[in-house]
Amino acid sequence: MGNVFLTVGLLICSNLFMTFAWYAHLKIFPIKPLIFVIIVSWFIAFFEYTFQVPANRIGFEQAHLTLAQLKIIQEVITLSVFVPFAIFYMKQEITWNFLWAGLCMIGAVYFIFRQ
Repeated sequence: MGNVFLTVGLLICSNLFMTFAWYAHLKIFPIKPLIFVIIVSWFIAFFEYTFQVPANRIGFEQAHLTLAQLKIIQEVITLSVFVPFAIFYMKQEITWNFLWAGLCMIGAVYFIFRQ
């Protein structure tokens, strides 16, 4: 069970970097040249991968999660990181779609982990 928590923790760290690499430039560098933004994003993505790759390896080999389970966990974490980022950092308005998307993810978790 400890390896599952380690996997989830690493995936959360990975997603924090991923979210900033993919979206923060929209706020931080709105008028910078695209090539500059790509290079900065790739630099941030390097750190995403330093968490993502070990998380998947530990989750698959040591926690014995299936590939599908790893993917669903990743997507739930992505949504869990993205929503606060969108609301608090990017100042996006919260809508009912956030709730519906969350409910769909709960359904995905149920179906991928049921026996």
